Amino acid sequence: MSAAALDLVIVGSGSAAPRPGRACSSYLVRTPGAAMVLDLGNGAFGKLQLAIDYRQLDALVISHLHGDHLLDLIPLRFALKKRPSLRDGRLPLWLPPGGKMALQQLCSMLTRSDGAAFLDEVFLVREYDPSSQLQIADARLTFAPARHYIPAFAIRAERDGTSIVYSADTAPCESVVELARDCSLFLCEATLGLGSEEEPRGHSSAAEAGEMARRAGVARLALTHYGAADPVGALASAARERFAGPVLEADDGLELSIS
Repeated sequence: MSAAALDLVIVGSGSAAPRPGRACSSYLVRTPGAAMVLDLGNGAFGKLQLAIDYRQLDALVISHLHGDHLLDLIPLRFALKKRPSLRDGRLPLWLPPGGKMALQQLCSMLTRSDGAAFLDEVFLVREYDPSSQLQIADARLTFAPARHYIPAFAIRAERDGTSIVYSADTAPCESVVELARDCSLFLCEATLGLGSEEEPRGHSSAAEAGEMARRAGVARLALTHYGAADPVGALASAARERFAGPVLEADDGLELSIS
């Protein structure tokens, strides 16, 4: 753990059709007092273990109920069953509104067991209120609705005036821009790459991510949740046409200290 207010590890940067060797969405945020994971998509749990002992996690927070953002909760559950959390009690798992029953049903179908019992053995499953703040040790989380095909929520993690905003999956959206206002790092999806999408919309291009970053006045932009269609560097170049600040293309294993 560095001396920065917030540390970020890109555990998984892939879209629903991830680039070769990459995991789907997952981001480890650490403060001096907390370690939390935002989303845990397929392929992410194995890579998470390269960054942290999963038994040390303080919370998991899920942005929305698409598989590429939560499916590795299942292997994590099996791992915690054998090697329980080093924290007191079960690991808090925060889901969007309506998520508890939906996840229980998914686990019942995939494991052929009682989904509630399957999860409750190792997780303390709760639903966050997107209109309220969520305090996890010394980190404060706030939420805003994203523009996606199903209910999804962008997440702002903040400590001592330093902040990371994760867009979740979203088309260009005023509420996400407002959540990202003046943040230290805007971690924004660029699923469409250099392309576009017809209505109904649920994703952004790299240029649109840059435009949201410009409008929000963020300090830095990191593009994530993208596939293999566009060459390395092309997405960052497209975002720089709209946003004058530093831009990077997130990749699995990248570590950033935010201060």
